[in-house]
Amino acid sequence: MRARPVDLLRGWVQLQAAPEAWTWLEERLDALAGEAGERDLYIVLGLIPRRLAKDDLELQPDDLAAAQAASDGWNPSGWSLDGAARVLALLAFRSEGRPFAQTFKQLRRTADARELIALYRGLPLYPERESLEAEAGEGLRSNMRAVFEAIAHHNPFPRDVFDDHRWNHMVLKALFVGSRLDPIVGLDQRANAELARIMRDYAHERWAAGRPVTPELWRCVGPFAVDGEALADLARALDGPPVEREGAALALAASPAPEARRLLHQAPDLEAAIAAGDLRWDRLSLQEPAA
Repeated sequence: MRARPVDLLRGWVQLQAAPEAWTWLEERLDALAGEAGERDLYIVLGLIPRRLAKDDLELQPDDLAAAQAASDGWNPSGWSLDGAARVLALLAFRSEGRPFAQTFKQLRRTADARELIALYRGLPLYPERESLEAEAGEGLRSNMRAVFEAIAHHNPFPRDVFDDHRWNHMVLKALFVGSRLDPIVGLDQRANAELARIMRDYAHERWAAGRPVTPELWRCVGPFAVDGEALADLARALDGPPVEREGAALALAASPAPEARRLLHQAPDLEAAIAAGDLRWDRLSLQEPAA
Protein backbone atom coordinates (compact mmCIF):
# COMPACT_ATOMS: atom_id res chain seq x y z
CA MET A 1 0.00 0.00 0.00
CA ARG A 2 1.26 3.47 -0.89
CA ALA A 3 2.40 5.68 1.96
CA ARG A 4 0.61 8.97 2.56
CA PRO A 5 2.66 12.14 1.95
CA VAL A 6 2.22 13.19 5.59
CA ASP A 7 3.62 9.87 6.80
CA LEU A 8 6.60 10.19 4.49
CA LEU A 9 7.30 13.69 5.79
CA ARG A 10 7.06 12.57 9.38
CA GLY A 11 9.50 9.73 8.77
CA TRP A 12 12.03 11.93 6.99
CA VAL A 13 11.92 14.68 9.61
CA GLN A 14 12.13 12.23 12.51
CA LEU A 15 15.11 10.48 10.94
CA GLN A 16 17.09 13.70 10.48
CA ALA A 17 16.06 15.82 13.46
CA ALA A 18 17.84 15.64 16.79
CA PRO A 19 15.90 13.41 19.22
CA GLU A 20 14.92 16.25 21.53
CA ALA A 21 13.85 18.40 18.57
CA TRP A 22 11.66 15.61 17.22
CA THR A 23 10.07 15.04 20.63
CA TRP A 24 9.23 18.75 20.82
CA LEU A 25 7.78 18.76 17.29
CA GLU A 26 5.75 15.58 17.79
CA GLU A 27 4.14 17.06 20.90
CA ARG A 28 3.26 20.24 18.98
CA LEU A 29 1.82 18.27 16.06
CA ASP A 30 -0.42 16.34 18.45
CA ALA A 31 -1.59 19.60 20.01
CA LEU A 32 -2.32 21.17 16.61
CA ALA A 33 -4.43 18.16 15.70
CA GLY A 34 -6.46 18.67 18.87
CA GLU A 35 -7.70 21.82 20.57
CA ALA A 36 -4.96 24.24 19.52
CA GLY A 37 -5.96 27.48 17.79
CA GLU A 38 -4.40 29.57 15.05
CA ARG A 39 -2.26 31.49 17.52
CA ASP A 40 -0.70 28.19 18.55
CA LEU A 41 -0.06 27.37 14.91
CA TYR A 42 1.73 30.69 14.36
CA ILE A 43 3.89 30.12 17.42
CA VAL A 44 4.88 26.61 16.32
CA LEU A 45 5.71 27.77 12.79
CA GLY A 46 7.88 30.54 14.20
CA LEU A 47 9.75 28.25 16.58
CA ILE A 48 10.43 25.41 14.15
CA PRO A 49 13.60 26.92 12.59
CA ARG A 50 15.05 27.45 16.07
CA ARG A 51 14.24 23.95 17.27
CA LEU A 52 15.17 22.11 14.09
CA ALA A 53 18.13 22.66 11.84
CA LYS A 54 17.77 24.59 8.58
CA ASP A 55 19.75 21.98 6.70
CA ASP A 56 18.57 20.48 3.43
CA LEU A 57 16.21 17.56 3.84
CA GLU A 58 18.32 14.47 3.20
CA LEU A 59 16.48 12.28 0.72
CA GLN A 60 17.58 9.18 -1.15
CA PRO A 61 16.35 8.03 -4.58
CA ASP A 62 13.96 5.60 -2.86
CA ASP A 63 12.48 8.50 -0.89
CA LEU A 64 11.84 10.47 -4.06
CA ALA A 65 10.26 7.41 -5.68
CA ALA A 66 8.00 7.01 -2.64
CA ALA A 67 7.00 10.67 -2.89
CA GLN A 68 6.09 10.24 -6.55
CA ALA A 69 4.05 7.15 -5.72
CA ALA A 70 2.27 8.94 -2.87
CA SER A 71 1.29 11.97 -4.96
CA ASP A 72 1.81 12.07 -8.73
CA GLY A 73 4.39 14.71 -9.58
CA TRP A 74 5.40 15.49 -5.99
CA ASN A 75 9.17 15.93 -5.75
CA PRO A 76 10.49 17.18 -2.37
CA SER A 77 14.10 17.38 -3.52
CA GLY A 78 15.49 20.72 -2.43
CA TRP A 79 13.23 20.96 0.64
CA SER A 80 14.76 21.96 3.95
CA LEU A 81 14.29 20.18 7.26
CA ASP A 82 12.53 23.14 8.87
CA GLY A 83 10.42 23.64 5.74
CA ALA A 84 9.22 20.05 5.86
CA ALA A 85 8.39 20.46 9.56
CA ARG A 86 6.37 23.59 8.80
CA VAL A 87 4.34 21.72 6.19
CA LEU A 88 3.77 18.97 8.75
CA ALA A 89 2.42 21.56 11.18
CA LEU A 90 -0.01 22.87 8.57
CA LEU A 91 -1.16 19.37 7.71
CA ALA A 92 -1.72 18.59 11.39
CA PHE A 93 -3.66 21.77 12.16
CA ARG A 94 -7.43 21.52 12.45
CA SER A 95 -9.34 24.79 12.64
CA GLU A 96 -12.99 24.47 13.54
CA GLY A 97 -15.23 26.36 11.13
CA ARG A 98 -12.55 28.33 9.26
CA PRO A 99 -11.58 27.30 5.70
CA PHE A 100 -7.97 26.29 5.29
CA ALA A 101 -7.57 28.89 2.53
CA GLN A 102 -8.20 31.70 5.02
CA THR A 103 -5.55 30.38 7.38
CA PHE A 104 -3.14 30.03 4.47
CA LYS A 105 -3.86 33.58 3.27
CA GLN A 106 -3.12 35.04 6.68
CA LEU A 107 0.13 33.09 6.93
CA ARG A 108 1.18 34.22 3.46
CA ARG A 109 0.63 37.87 4.31
CA THR A 110 3.01 37.80 7.27
CA ALA A 111 5.58 35.25 6.07
CA ASP A 112 9.20 35.98 5.25
CA ALA A 113 10.85 34.47 2.18
CA ARG A 114 11.86 31.22 3.85
CA GLU A 115 8.37 30.73 5.26
CA LEU A 116 6.79 31.48 1.87
CA ILE A 117 8.94 28.85 0.21
CA ALA A 118 7.78 26.23 2.70
CA LEU A 119 4.14 27.31 2.41
CA TYR A 120 4.10 27.08 -1.37
CA ARG A 121 6.04 23.84 -1.60
CA GLY A 122 3.30 22.22 0.48
CA LEU A 123 0.53 23.26 -1.93
CA PRO A 124 -0.09 19.79 -3.44
CA LEU A 125 -0.50 18.26 0.02
CA TYR A 126 -2.96 20.62 1.71
CA PRO A 127 -6.68 20.01 2.17
CA GLU A 128 -9.14 21.87 -0.09
CA ARG A 129 -6.28 22.63 -2.44
CA GLU A 130 -8.54 23.92 -5.24
CA SER A 131 -9.45 26.82 -2.94
CA LEU A 132 -5.78 27.85 -2.87
CA GLU A 133 -5.44 28.74 -6.56
CA ALA A 134 -5.75 32.49 -5.97
CA GLU A 135 -3.20 32.32 -3.15
CA ALA A 136 -0.78 30.47 -5.39
CA GLY A 137 -1.39 33.12 -8.04
CA GLU A 138 -0.29 35.78 -5.57
CA GLY A 139 2.90 33.82 -5.05
CA LEU A 140 3.63 33.88 -8.77
CA ARG A 141 3.80 37.68 -8.57
CA SER A 142 6.77 37.55 -6.22
CA ASN A 143 9.95 39.22 -7.44
CA MET A 144 11.94 36.60 -5.53
CA ARG A 145 12.87 33.79 -7.88
CA ALA A 146 13.13 31.19 -5.10
CA VAL A 147 9.56 31.94 -4.02
CA PHE A 148 8.32 31.74 -7.61
CA GLU A 149 10.10 28.43 -8.12
CA ALA A 150 8.57 27.00 -4.94
CA ILE A 151 5.31 27.04 -6.89
CA ALA A 152 6.56 26.50 -10.43
CA HIS A 153 9.23 23.80 -9.93
CA HIS A 154 8.77 20.18 -8.85
CA ASN A 155 5.24 21.03 -7.76
CA PRO A 156 2.17 19.31 -9.26
CA PHE A 157 -0.23 21.91 -7.88
CA PRO A 158 -0.13 24.23 -10.93
CA ARG A 159 -0.63 21.30 -13.29
CA ASP A 160 -3.62 20.02 -11.36
CA VAL A 161 -5.31 23.27 -10.31
CA PHE A 162 -4.39 26.25 -12.52
CA ASP A 163 -6.61 27.24 -15.43
CA ASP A 164 -4.90 27.85 -18.78
CA HIS A 165 -4.62 31.60 -18.23
CA ARG A 166 -2.74 31.28 -14.94
CA TRP A 167 -0.70 28.33 -16.25
CA ASN A 168 0.42 30.27 -19.32
CA HIS A 169 1.28 33.29 -17.18
CA MET A 170 3.47 31.10 -14.95
CA VAL A 171 5.39 29.61 -17.87
CA LEU A 172 5.94 33.02 -19.45
CA LYS A 173 7.14 34.52 -16.18
CA ALA A 174 9.60 31.66 -15.80
CA LEU A 175 11.31 32.97 -18.93
CA PHE A 176 11.28 36.55 -17.65
CA VAL A 177 12.95 35.65 -14.35
CA GLY A 178 15.49 33.28 -15.94
CA SER A 179 13.94 30.15 -14.48
CA ARG A 180 14.20 26.78 -16.20
CA LEU A 181 11.10 25.23 -17.75
CA ASP A 182 11.99 21.54 -17.48
CA PRO A 183 11.28 21.32 -13.71
CA ILE A 184 7.71 22.53 -14.29
CA VAL A 185 5.53 19.48 -13.64
CA GLY A 186 3.14 18.81 -16.51
CA LEU A 187 4.82 21.19 -18.96
CA ASP A 188 4.05 18.93 -21.93
CA GLN A 189 0.73 17.71 -20.53
CA ARG A 190 -0.62 21.25 -20.15
CA ALA A 191 0.70 22.53 -23.49
CA ASN A 192 -1.88 24.59 -25.38
CA ALA A 193 -2.16 26.61 -28.55
CA GLU A 194 -2.42 29.96 -26.76
CA LEU A 195 0.80 29.29 -24.84
CA ALA A 196 2.53 28.39 -28.13
CA ARG A 197 1.44 31.75 -29.56
CA ILE A 198 2.67 33.59 -26.47
CA MET A 199 6.05 31.87 -26.68
CA ARG A 200 6.42 32.78 -30.35
CA ASP A 201 5.56 36.41 -29.62
CA TYR A 202 8.18 36.43 -26.88
CA ALA A 203 10.77 35.01 -29.29
CA HIS A 204 9.95 37.75 -31.81
CA GLU A 205 10.48 40.39 -29.13
CA ARG A 206 13.86 38.90 -28.22
CA TRP A 207 14.94 38.73 -31.86
CA ALA A 208 13.84 42.32 -32.49
CA ALA A 209 15.96 43.45 -29.52
CA GLY A 210 18.97 41.45 -30.70
CA ARG A 211 18.73 39.19 -27.64
CA PRO A 212 19.16 35.38 -27.50
CA VAL A 213 16.09 33.17 -27.26
CA THR A 214 15.97 30.59 -24.49
CA PRO A 215 15.91 27.24 -26.33
CA GLU A 216 13.42 25.71 -23.90
CA LEU A 217 10.82 28.15 -25.22
CA TRP A 218 10.38 26.04 -28.36
CA ARG A 219 9.24 23.07 -26.29
CA CYS A 220 5.89 24.83 -25.85
CA VAL A 221 5.69 25.56 -29.58
CA GLY A 222 6.61 22.26 -31.27
CA PRO A 223 3.33 20.32 -30.88
CA PHE A 224 1.41 23.32 -32.28
CA ALA A 225 3.78 24.22 -35.11
CA VAL A 226 1.49 23.27 -37.97
CA ASP A 227 1.26 26.47 -40.03
CA GLY A 228 3.73 28.39 -42.12
CA GLU A 229 4.42 31.15 -39.59
CA ALA A 230 5.22 28.80 -36.70
CA LEU A 231 7.40 26.61 -38.88
CA ALA A 232 9.17 29.70 -40.22
CA ASP A 233 10.02 30.67 -36.64
CA LEU A 234 11.48 27.23 -36.02
CA ALA A 235 13.44 27.39 -39.26
CA ARG A 236 14.92 30.71 -38.14
CA ALA A 237 15.88 29.24 -34.76
CA LEU A 238 17.40 26.25 -36.54
CA ASP A 239 19.79 28.67 -38.25
CA GLY A 240 20.70 30.34 -34.95
CA PRO A 241 23.36 29.70 -32.27
CA PRO A 242 24.04 26.04 -31.31
CA VAL A 243 21.78 25.86 -28.28
CA GLU A 244 18.90 27.55 -30.10
CA ARG A 245 19.38 25.08 -32.97
CA GLU A 246 19.00 22.20 -30.56
CA GLY A 247 15.79 23.61 -29.14
CA ALA A 248 14.37 24.17 -32.61
CA ALA A 249 15.29 20.61 -33.65
CA LEU A 250 13.53 19.11 -30.64
CA ALA A 251 10.45 21.23 -31.38
CA LEU A 252 10.43 20.17 -35.02
CA ALA A 253 10.59 16.53 -33.91
CA ALA A 254 7.44 17.15 -31.83
CA SER A 255 5.53 18.87 -34.64
CA PRO A 256 2.87 16.83 -36.47
CA ALA A 257 3.44 18.76 -39.71
CA PRO A 258 5.16 16.93 -42.60
CA GLU A 259 7.06 20.14 -43.37
CA ALA A 260 8.67 19.88 -39.93
CA ARG A 261 10.22 16.57 -40.93
CA ARG A 262 11.72 18.18 -44.01
CA LEU A 263 13.19 21.02 -41.97
CA LEU A 264 14.64 18.61 -39.43
CA HIS A 265 16.31 16.63 -42.21
CA GLN A 266 18.34 19.78 -42.93
CA ALA A 267 20.11 19.25 -39.60
CA PRO A 268 21.09 15.55 -39.81
CA ASP A 269 23.45 15.79 -36.83
CA LEU A 270 20.66 17.00 -34.55
CA GLU A 271 18.16 14.58 -36.03
CA ALA A 272 20.53 11.70 -35.28
CA ALA A 273 21.14 12.95 -31.74
CA ILE A 274 17.40 13.07 -31.08
CA ALA A 275 16.91 9.58 -32.46
CA ALA A 276 19.72 8.27 -30.27
CA GLY A 277 18.29 9.94 -27.15
CA ASP A 278 21.36 12.13 -26.73
CA LEU A 279 19.46 15.36 -27.34
CA ARG A 280 16.57 15.79 -24.89
CA TRP A 281 14.74 18.68 -23.27
CA ASP A 282 15.94 17.81 -19.77
CA ARG A 283 19.56 18.09 -20.88
CA LEU A 284 19.00 21.16 -23.02
CA SER A 285 17.42 23.01 -20.09
CA LEU A 286 20.75 22.94 -18.26
CA GLN A 287 22.42 24.97 -20.99
CA GLU A 288 22.29 28.72 -21.25
CA PRO A 289 22.01 30.62 -24.53
CA ALA A 290 24.81 32.99 -25.36
CA ALA A 291 24.23 36.53 -24.05
